[in-house]
Amino acid sequence: MLGAIIGDIVGSRFEFIENRNKKFSFFHKHCKFTDDSVMTIAVALALIRCKDLNNVQELKKDATKHMVFLGRKYPNRGYGTIFQQWLFDENKPYNSFGNGAAMRVSPVGFVCETEQQVKKVSRAITEISHAHPEAIKGAEATAVAVFLARKAWLKNDIKVKITNEYYPALAQMTCDNIREDYFFDSSCQGTVPQALTCFFESTDFEDTIRNAISLGGDSDTLAAIAGGVAEAYYGIPSCIKETALRFLDKDILKYLAEISTAQFKA
Repeated sequence: MLGAIIGDIVGSRFEFIENRNKKFSFFHKHCKFTDDSVMTIAVALALIRCKDLNNVQELKKDATKHMVFLGRKYPNRGYGTIFQQWLFDENKPYNSFGNGAAMRVSPVGFVCETEQQVKKVSRAITEISHAHPEAIKGAEATAVAVFLARKAWLKNDIKVKITNEYYPALAQMTCDNIREDYFFDSSCQGTVPQALTCFFESTDFEDTIRNAISLGGDSDTLAAIAGGVAEAYYGIPSCIKETALRFLDKDILKYLAEISTAQFKA
């Protein structure tokens, strides 16, 4: 889970800037955590506090409660307009295929014990707000990739599975050919396969994040999605982890401590 948060923090200062290279200071004074981190933590808290992950209605209720609580606690972190209305209004699902569905879902891949459970929990977490089939698919593809990476699948085998079951276009994607004409895209279908390509072409955790940010576009979300998978596959170097924690406030650190104490697998 921390991999997604680190991707968010590092990518935060490049959003809308269209950075197109991998040579940049990894952490910077202008970095910050955004809605990607807040919602990822909310999902993680819901998962560890829910009494029965297989009780879909209870899980949806818990996830909504935690997302609304943390979203209102951190109201100015870059939420999309409609999602912000969801946070402060009636909390009803809307037909969105936004990449917010995928940016927050990495904890599912860490806590679930079977691929079937990953898919079931991912759908439940997603449907409470992002009800469009593309959002459900994008979140599930991300969560499954995290799960398989955690289970020590080979990188190419993960790519083949995600390509065959979710995004056939992945087979032809490379960071270089994406970067040529990529633009800011907040949809799942325009973010998830691109972010996963950044992981598939990476050499380590940091390289994954650099790949994601080098595409331009929605940099914090691209890096959050890619970072969650990279953490499960590579782990996170202690120096990167320690530096990232300095960008989080005391309450966020308290939630992370609770997640760690609960033996959550992030």
